[in-house]
Formats: sequence, C-alpha cells, structure tokens
Amino acid sequence: MTEKVRLSLQLSPELNSLLESIAEDSFSTKTDVIRQGLALIDIAHRAKREGKHIGLVKDPSKLDTEIVGLL
Repeated sequence: MTEKVRLSLQLSPELNSLLESIAEDSFSTKTDVIRQGLALIDIAHRAKREGKHIGLVKDPSKLDTEIVGLL
C-alpha cells in the first residue's frame, strides 16, 4: 500500500464553501476535489514548461489535448 501524508489546511469560509459546493456538485469529496485541482495545476505547469497554453473552447474539435476523468 502506498504511504500517505496527512496535511492540515486552513481555508477562508468562502473557499471552504466553494470546495463543498464543487464536491457536492461532482458527487465527490473535498479531498478528491483538492487532488483533482492539484492534478490540473500539474498539467498546467508541465504545459507551460513545454511552451503550451491552457484555455477553454466550445468546439472540442479544436483541442490538441483533452483532459478526461475530472468532475
């Protein structure tokens, strides 16, 4: 089994409310929402190092890369 590290996190009431809302809307936990957020930041960080850009489009046929499995 992979060793896990426990973190303590302090959030403003507004951020906690947002986190709870996203978790509820995605039928997930707050922990999973934070994990997914970190995964997205990791993708953005790697893309930036490769000279790529991240954005949103309405037309999925215009995507070079699609991120799946989130929310």
